[in-house]
Parts: sequence; structure tokens; C-alpha cells
Amino acid sequence: MKNGYKILWTAFALKELEKTIEYLEENWTEKELRTLAEGIEEKLVLISQNPNLFQASDNKKNIRRVVIQTYNTLYYRFENERIEIISFFSNRQNPKRRKL
Repeated sequence: MKNGYKILWTAFALKELEKTIEYLEENWTEKELRTLAEGIEEKLVLISQNPNLFQASDNKKNIRRVVIQTYNTLYYRFENERIEIISFFSNRQNPKRRKL
């Protein structure tokens, strides 16, 4: 079996992830942060093994989304044998601020 597809993060998605982590470091415990990191890693493994596993986005059908935890959703697309993480959206924000 193939090890999985390569996953690349866009600069925008990394920036969103960084902002989320900064906020959570101020408001969550170390244990909660670790749980989030484990959730991200778990979902990335699943995505790399089966990119079509998760639901297509309501807005754009070529983009898929996976809820990491109640507060965060990861958006990605699968093209040319690679997976591109395009957004790590904090669900506490207004959905109109989501950029896909």
C-alpha cells in the first residue's frame, strides 16, 4: 500500500494556524493544546491516505473540509497527486471571513 500523498501547507493556512495557536496558548491549557495537535496529525494521516474521505465544502466542490475539533476546520484540495492545505479556520470567527 502507498504511504500516502504528500501534504503541503499554503502560507495563508500556516499563518492561520499560527494565529490560532497564539490565541490558544493564552486561553487553553497545555493538555488542550496537545489534544489539538494530535487531532491535526490524526486527520492529516487520514487525508494523506484517502484525500476524498472528508466532505466537500459547501462553497467550492473541489475543496474538502474536516473538523479538527469543534472550534477548528481544516480546508484542503487534492490536485496533481498532492494535497494542499489551504485554510485552518477558527470556527469562532464569522464564516464570511473564511477565504477559500
